Amino acid sequence: MKVAVILSMKHGMEHFIYRELSIIAEQGADISLFPTKTRPGPYMSKPEWRTTRWNPLIVLLCQPWFALRSPRAYFFLMGKAIRFGALMDFLLAWYFAAHMRDADVIYSIFGDHKLFIGYFCKFILGKPLVTTLHAYELYQNPNPVMFIEALQQCDQVITVTEYNRELLQSRFGLDPARVEVVRVCVNTEDFRPTHKFIVLIVGYFDSRKGHDTLFHAVKELDMDDLEVWVVGDMTGRADPVNVRHLARELGVDSQVAFFGELSGNALKAVYRACDVFCAPSRHDEHGIAEGFPTVLMEAMSFGKPVITTRHVEIPRIVPEIIVEENDSHGLAQAIKRLRQSESLREEQGRANREIAERLFSTRNAQQTAHILFDVAAGRWA
Repeated sequence: MKVAVILSMKHGMEHFIYRELSIIAEQGADISLFPTKTRPGPYMSKPEWRTTRWNPLIVLLCQPWFALRSPRAYFFLMGKAIRFGALMDFLLAWYFAAHMRDADVIYSIFGDHKLFIGYFCKFILGKPLVTTLHAYELYQNPNPVMFIEALQQCDQVITVTEYNRELLQSRFGLDPARVEVVRVCVNTEDFRPTHKFIVLIVGYFDSRKGHDTLFHAVKELDMDDLEVWVVGDMTGRADPVNVRHLARELGVDSQVAFFGELSGNALKAVYRACDVFCAPSRHDEHGIAEGFPTVLMEAMSFGKPVITTRHVEIPRIVPEIIVEENDSHGLAQAIKRLRQSESLREEQGRANREIAERLFSTRNAQQTAHILFDVAAGRWA
């Protein structure tokens, strides 16, 4: 079965659409995508899904050819398009139809312009049309008159709730017997209650931060319940490290969650939620070192056990757990040790909180302020 899917990919696909199409493909369907909008996003077309992109100039230049090839259908449908205020949908439908002639069924996701394009494609090709309606198009449809017309021509209407089916009957006069309720699916194997041991690393994507050392340690441990939370990005770095690529290259990306740059309450939330904080600091290839990582101070202040390296000032402050720079095996053993002992995590967390209160409180900034006042007043000698 060949399915021509008309959808929007304005920020890639919605997660639930990507998931649905993936399952339909697993059932043996050959998927072709016809996006009304296409911009990058987290969920893009799979390599085996043919995607037909368009631009307005090409769509317009093709219209004389479509009109000459099928004049009766072209001008009949143009009259409908003008009457229903759907001329752009009509033009794009002819372009899409030229690329979906081998389809067995047209599937429009959402009952807005995607459905209107599918409506015209149905008439152009004589193919059956199915649509799935979600929510907004029932309340703020961009073309309510065209919506009613297109619904009547669908071979099957799907919606995601019983309430929607009732609304389609009461507001749009659609026979509920023509509507199938198919709720949005969730992969309950992926989305299920599980306990993960969370290792947090925070910092910009720079070689001094040692992300690769941590990822090598995760690979060595090979623990399904271990997950790394990565906070930070490459923004503003002169020589950034592609940390996402590192995770994929080492085959640990399924155990790594990327949060991007966080601040405020969002950053505090991941500190609170992690089991262990990791800062595998090291000298970079130019010999440049860290000072004392602020993120270590923050994690210790949250009362978290930390795993870090024997790097410049760190061993003077952090009593344990310290491993050598670039020692992924030592790092793996440290993670394993803390994972196996909740009492050790609690003990180290309490000790780190005491260190943070003693060494890193706001008294430090107050001391700087006093120095500035003394210098300004000429009392510095």
